[in-house]
Amino acid sequence: MSIDHSTRPVAQAMWRGFCLRCPNCDKGRLFKGFLTSVDACAECGEVFHHHRADDLPPYLTVFIVGHIVVALFMAAEQMAELSLVAHLAIWIPVTTLLSLVLLKPLKGATIGLQWAMRMHGFAGGEEGAGH
Repeated sequence: MSIDHSTRPVAQAMWRGFCLRCPNCDKGRLFKGFLTSVDACAECGEVFHHHRADDLPPYLTVFIVGHIVVALFMAAEQMAELSLVAHLAIWIPVTTLLSLVLLKPLKGATIGLQWAMRMHGFAGGEEGAGH
């Protein structure tokens, strides 16, 4: 079994994953459920079952959403006098919505990164056989 040493552009693979598409062909879907990735691309056959996104997507989601929400909260505090109840009514839904919107694309980008860097089984050949 030969090992493919062709270049895999990292930014392109991550963008394709972020857009929830196969990092290899940009045609197939990367997910079959909310956070469940497909075992293999239906278009090109690239295998994804062995990826290890693990904790990076939630960490990035918390990091990004935290920065956005804190900045917006501070801006709102400067512009208006809002009660604690008003802040809770605004920022809890905003935080929840942003987290739900970003988590799946960030997981896709993580899978794309692993594919481009040939990590966790994406190397092909004997290197990709391990867990």
